[in-house]
Amino acid sequence: MLLEKLAKLIILCLLNYSMKPLLTSFFLILLLSGCKKTIENIQQDLVIKAMTDGQWKITNFTQNSNNITSSFATYKFQYYSNKTVDAINNGTVEKTGTWDGNASTMTTSANFTNASNPLDLINGNWRIDRNSWTYVEATQIVGSETKTMRLDKL
Repeated sequence: MLLEKLAKLIILCLLNYSMKPLLTSFFLILLLSGCKKTIENIQQDLVIKAMTDGQWKITNFTQNSNNITSSFATYKFQYYSNKTVDAINNGTVEKTGTWDGNASTMTTSANFTNASNPLDLINGNWRIDRNSWTYVEATQIVGSETKTMRLDKL
């Protein structure tokens, strides 16, 4: 019944030329708003798929231009779809934290509560500068401190 009324309204609007632009705009807005949400969901699913498919290793880390990559030499990271991440040190889970990623804003974040050095250096929000399925390069600026990090999939 509702479908029939909607069909009649559409036909009447199409017959009335002055309503045609309004109807077209309405359907275009409806379509685009649905598409935007679908695109955001697909992007989010891809971020999760990329991060959770395999383990990651920090292959470059600088803090105020000082290369401290060696501090992470024994670490691997396993990301999970429930937004947790394990910091694995020499094959043993040292700490479990949380992570998030946003494809539309090109940002990621990590939080290892009460972590000691070097894991505490990963905490916070990061701007993704470059990425692919196998690496992520990101920058974090807090006050006068600048950190850069590169993660590579193993």
